Amino acid sequence: MSRVTLITPKSPPPAPPPQDLYAKRKQIYPKLAHGKFRTVKWVAMAGMLGIYYLVPWLRWDRGTGVPDQAVLADFGGERFFFFGIEIWPQEAYYLAGLMILAALGLFLVTSLFGRVWCGYACPQTVWTDLYIWVERAFEGDRAARMRLDAKPMSFNKAWRKVGKHAVWLFIAFVTGGAFILYFHDAQMIAQTFFIGEAPLSAYWFAAILTFTTYALAGTMREQVCTYLCPWPRIQAALTDEHALNVTYRYDRGEPRGPHRKGESWDGRGDCIDCKQCVQVCPMGIDIRDGAQLECIHCALCIDACDEMMKKVDRPTGLIAYDTDVAVARRAAGMPTQYRLIRARTVLYAALMVAIAALMAWGLLNRGTFEVNVLKDRSPPYVRLSEGDIRNGYTLKLVNKSGEAREMSLEANGIDGLELEVIGLEATEAGRMLLPVAAHGVDRYRIFVTVPKETADGRDHFTLLLQDTATGELHGNRTSFMAPGD
Repeated sequence: MSRVTLITPKSPPPAPPPQDLYAKRKQIYPKLAHGKFRTVKWVAMAGMLGIYYLVPWLRWDRGTGVPDQAVLADFGGERFFFFGIEIWPQEAYYLAGLMILAALGLFLVTSLFGRVWCGYACPQTVWTDLYIWVERAFEGDRAARMRLDAKPMSFNKAWRKVGKHAVWLFIAFVTGGAFILYFHDAQMIAQTFFIGEAPLSAYWFAAILTFTTYALAGTMREQVCTYLCPWPRIQAALTDEHALNVTYRYDRGEPRGPHRKGESWDGRGDCIDCKQCVQVCPMGIDIRDGAQLECIHCALCIDACDEMMKKVDRPTGLIAYDTDVAVARRAAGMPTQYRLIRARTVLYAALMVAIAALMAWGLLNRGTFEVNVLKDRSPPYVRLSEGDIRNGYTLKLVNKSGEAREMSLEANGIDGLELEVIGLEATEAGRMLLPVAAHGVDRYRIFVTVPKETADGRDHFTLLLQDTATGELHGNRTSFMAPGD
């Protein structure tokens, strides 16, 4: 007689506790670091802030009737000025090219040196550094700020907090004010902003930038880098084990632990677990835990560690710019190797050179006059009382040179075609002369009429413009609409 054994399944293991996708911000009190990388950050911060605040005030003479601001996005005049370069709306591909160059440059730098952009040049890093400097000026360094926050409210604490936030707001307002200067004449805005006569857009964008600067650099800080910025996620695809990153050299540092003066260093690593690298980190992380999304590679932990290594009479560079491959090879007793030139870095550099050369060639060989013809869509044509067919067009003439022009306009291609320019009369010779201002865009309303005998369905004709001074010709072939049979 067979026996049937009932197998009772084991209960499933308990589900792990849910992980929060967003952690409530914990106050970070970064300690002031001293060293070469901190000096580089001071210089970079001063340089980039200086460029941002001062460039709108630079002048560049372009002649009469043209803005003389060196860098200006002139939406009213439909142009973008960058010193001696003038970009028109139809040349937006140059701006796209600049954005592609900037992206490729960022890719190249990341593949070589990790997130060096985040540590030194990112606006969030630069303004946060400035805000922390103000915070130290009012509340002191790390230990003093921690003691101040732990104390109950008092007059001393109140004036320091109020003063800090007042300066933060002032910096935020100056930042927002400087931003609008890139889109309006700086001198004009300076004269009209505080008396309520500036454009409404100036007040609106100044308010937005004031709020975002104060919020992001003053109250959110590392949360922006951790939760809002996509770059920490993207950079993982751009870097590899050969990229130079801020790295804890575990081959030298482990095993770590406290060290007393006079004790032997045999059988242990150089890391004395002082946590100075954590205290100076503006992100509040421990670089010894390896590569982390939060790390912005500001290298302040290198300065803090080097300073401590000097105090305990050990070689500096326990934390340094290094590659994962180099650290692993040293840990295995193999010679160190670095490969800065590799397929991805060569590709990024080659693409940058090619795009830059193409843009330079385009700028050097671009024309100074363009013709655009926009046909009326509704109605596509009008039947006149005599039965003739008329089409309406807008003729847009773009003069990129510094001299005014006079263009002779003709139309041909359809038998019996008649051309009319609203507001202008033909000369005795039957020519239509169109004045075109220097550095400007002129629009003319034109009508083209075709006799009913030759107007049949869709046809084409050519508008021909000739510079009366130089004889330079410009043509534009466009369509003419009429009812078919």
